[in-house]
Amino acid sequence: MSHKTRLDSRFAELKAQGRAALVTFVTAGDPTFDASMDIVNGLPAAGADIIELGMPFTDPMADGPAIQASSLRALKTGQNMIKTLEMVRAFRKNDDQTPIVLMGYYNPVYIYGSERFLADAKEAGVDGLIIVDLPPEEDAELCIPAMEAGVNFIRLATPTTDEKRLPTVLNNASGFVYYVSVLGITGTKAPNATNVSDAVARIKAHTDLPVAVGFGVRTSEQAEAIARGADGVVVGSALVDAVKNSLDENDQPGPNTALAVHAIVKDLAAGIKKAANG
Repeated sequence: MSHKTRLDSRFAELKAQGRAALVTFVTAGDPTFDASMDIVNGLPAAGADIIELGMPFTDPMADGPAIQASSLRALKTGQNMIKTLEMVRAFRKNDDQTPIVLMGYYNPVYIYGSERFLADAKEAGVDGLIIVDLPPEEDAELCIPAMEAGVNFIRLATPTTDEKRLPTVLNNASGFVYYVSVLGITGTKAPNATNVSDAVARIKAHTDLPVAVGFGVRTSEQAEAIARGADGVVVGSALVDAVKNSLDENDQPGPNTALAVHAIVKDLAAGIKKAANG
C-alpha cells in the first residue's frame, strides 16, 4: 500500500510510547443499533486503541458460542451491512483517529457486492478488513482490490501456520498480523504467554508488520502478560459476554450495558499499560 493508514499511524504512535495496542472486538448491532453505537462511541475513552467491529452473519464458524449468539442478537434486531457501515460513518463524526477494522466472513460482503462494499467502507471510514474464510489463494477476490482502495487487509496466523505456509499467509497482508493464540474457536481457551511470545518472534522474522494476539484473552493479567511479547492484544468474547450479561430476559439492553463493556476495557487497558511500565 502506497500511503499510511490510520492503523500504520496508531501502531507507530504506540511503538514510540513503548506499549502494545488494545484491540477491542464487539459485534455491530448487538444488542440493538443504538446500544451498540453507545458501546462503540465509548471504547476509545475507555482505553481501546483499535476497534474491531464484527459484521453479523448467520454462520460464524470460527467463533465460539458468545460471539455466535451476539451475531444472532444483532441480526434479530435488523442489523445488516448498510447499518454496520452507517455505524462507522456515525462514529467518524466525532473520532477521526481511532482505526476501525471490520471483521467477519466473506458471504455478507459477497452478497453486498465486493466493489460496492469496498467503496462504501472506504467512504464510511473503515481502515481494515479481517475476512476469516478468505485464504491467500483467493487474494484476487477481495484482498488485492482492498489494497488498491487503500483499505488494509489483515491476515490471520495460527499455531498450525508452519514456516512453509507463513510467507504465503503474509503475502499481501497489511495493517497488522492477527495471531490466533489457541487452536479452536474464539473465547474457549486461555493463551499461554510464553508460547505466544515465541510465536510472535517467529512471525516477526518474516514481516515488519505489527503482530496482535487474540482468542482467549479475558483478564487484565492475561492482557499484561501477552502485551509483554506482542504489539497488540485483541479481546472479544469477554466484551461480548459483558453485553449479554447486562441484558434483560427479552435480550433488551439496560442502562449499564455500555458501562459494563467500558469497565472491562478500562481494566484491560490498565493491564497493558502495566506491561509497558515494566
